[in-house]
Amino acid sequence: MSPGQQLRELVEEGTIQVPGAPNALAARLIERAGYDAMYLSGAALSAGVLALPDVGLFTLTELAQQTTWLTRSCGLPLIVDADTGFGEALNVERTVIELEAAGAAAIQLEDQQFPKRCGHLSGKSLIEPEAMCAKLRAATGARNDPSLVIIARTDARGVSNLADAIERAKRYLDAGADWIFPEALESKDEFAEFARAVEAPLVANMTEFGKSPLLTLEELAELGYAVVLYPVTLLRVAMKAMESVLNVMAVDGTQADLLDLLQTRDELYDLLDYKLFEERDRAHFGLGKRGQGNQ
Repeated sequence: MSPGQQLRELVEEGTIQVPGAPNALAARLIERAGYDAMYLSGAALSAGVLALPDVGLFTLTELAQQTTWLTRSCGLPLIVDADTGFGEALNVERTVIELEAAGAAAIQLEDQQFPKRCGHLSGKSLIEPEAMCAKLRAATGARNDPSLVIIARTDARGVSNLADAIERAKRYLDAGADWIFPEALESKDEFAEFARAVEAPLVANMTEFGKSPLLTLEELAELGYAVVLYPVTLLRVAMKAMESVLNVMAVDGTQADLLDLLQTRDELYDLLDYKLFEERDRAHFGLGKRGQGNQ
C-alpha cells in the first residue's frame, strides 16, 4: 500500500490526529505513541531547523531532505506543508515530483502570494483563484501515484471573509484538489459552517496561540473534519523545556536535580533500535549475538 493509499484509508475509518514532527527522532516517538500519521510543518522546519521565520525562506531541496529523513525514520504516512509550491504551476510540478519521491503521502499547497506569511498572522495576501487552480491542476498531473493526496489550503478567511474561503474551496475541488484545509477560522461556528458548505475531507489546524479556538478531536469529528493537525506543538514544548533546563543549570551549576525529567539513555537507545544496529554489525563480521562465531 502506498503512503497516499494508507492515509486515505485512515480518514475513511474516522477522524485522525496528526502531530507535527520537528525531526526524525520525534517522528519515531509519534509512531511509538500510537498516532496514525504525522505532519511536516513549514513553520516548524523554518524555525526548528533553520532558525528562520515562516515567510517562505527554505528551499524545495531542504523540504525534500526533511521529508526523506522523516519518512525513513518510521512507517507513518506524512503530510507535507509545501507552502505556495515554490513558484507557479510548472514549479509546483517539480515540487510534487520531488516530495512524492521523498515519500510524502500528502502535499499541501496554499493560496497565498509569495512571500507567504504564517497563516495566523495579519498582512497576508492571496493569489487569484484561477492561479491557484492552475497550481492544483499541475500538482495532480505531476503525481506518479494517483493516491498521493493533494491538499488545497485557503487563507481567505484571514484576508477577505468566510464566504470567499468557501467559494475558493469549491473551485479548488473542481480543479482537482482531494482535500481542503481552511486556515485560521475564528470560531466553532465557522468550522461548522465551512464543513456544511464544502463536501470533501477537511483539515483542521489546531495550532496554539493562533486565531482558531482549540477544539477537541471529538468536537471536530462531530463537525465533519477528517484530519486534525498539531503542527508546532512538539517543537514548542521541547523548546520551552530546553529553556527551563538551561536556566536551572545556569543557577545550580548542574542538571543533577532534573534527571527525572530527562529521557534516559536506555529509553533513547530503545527509540533508536540501537540493539538492532549492534546485531547487524556483529552479523557482518560473522559473529553471533554473544560475539561468538556462528556454528
